[in-house]
Amino acid sequence: MSSKVGKVKIGCMICYNREFPESDRILMLQGAEIILVPNACPMEINRLSQFRARAYENMCAIATANYAGGNLDCNGHSTIFDGIAYAEESDKAVSRDMKILEANSKEGIFIGEIDLDRLRDYRESEVQGNAYRRPEKYGLLVSNEIHPPFIRSDRRP
Repeated sequence: MSSKVGKVKIGCMICYNREFPESDRILMLQGAEIILVPNACPMEINRLSQFRARAYENMCAIATANYAGGNLDCNGHSTIFDGIAYAEESDKAVSRDMKILEANSKEGIFIGEIDLDRLRDYRESEVQGNAYRRPEKYGLLVSNEIHPPFIRSDRRP
């Protein structure tokens, strides 16, 4: 996608992908700067924490669009996390809230602004991205073995 700041790499995934950190990581490794997530579940503290963590881990902006309250098992609260966990203030990095938007429970159009230049600068200066990964150490992540207590009879293929 092109914008006034040049090309923007967008990744998309569905809400169930949120349950697996590898989904966001793969999108980041493919160059995604912004990850869009249509969502259909209650946005509560734990799900919001998942999106916050994925934005932090991958230094990607993550924007969710959730069904409004009143829809089966949904409560609105669409969000945008900009992926910039630390800001430079007085020559030191200071932790900051990456959540730049949380909508209410009502149906509507909500707009948040992502500073792509700032995100790109941040991605070049922090360590969570690709530069310090050690994939040779992650063999268990690609193993198909399932061990107790995680064995389930209704396991999806």
